[in-house]
Amino acid sequence: MEPLMALAIGLLYATAVFMMLRRSIVKLVIGLLLLSNAANLLIFTTAGMTRGAPPLIPEGLQQPLGEVADPLPQAVVLTAIVIAFGVLAFAVVLIRRAYEIVKADDLDKMKETDT
Repeated sequence: MEPLMALAIGLLYATAVFMMLRRSIVKLVIGLLLLSNAANLLIFTTAGMTRGAPPLIPEGLQQPLGEVADPLPQAVVLTAIVIAFGVLAFAVVLIRRAYEIVKADDLDKMKETDT
């Protein structure tokens, strides 16, 4: 399962870089979104792709019984998803405002308006 995930993560990273190198600002934001998704998958994959029970310790024991899921990567990815959503919302508002002013989504045309 890990080699398939590594291939998918590599494909997502390559697509994200390709999209971020385009001249359209909309494609730049799509590439940024793909990049954050690839990073989240990378965190999950490096943490281990094992299925386990919730990390609960029964009363009176020092450690859980059997195999448990690691909650740390899940918490990190959940935080990263929230941050990526905030960045995406900010970027969409920024794109809308820039398009209202410049009337184009081409990054080269936006650079020409700088004084």
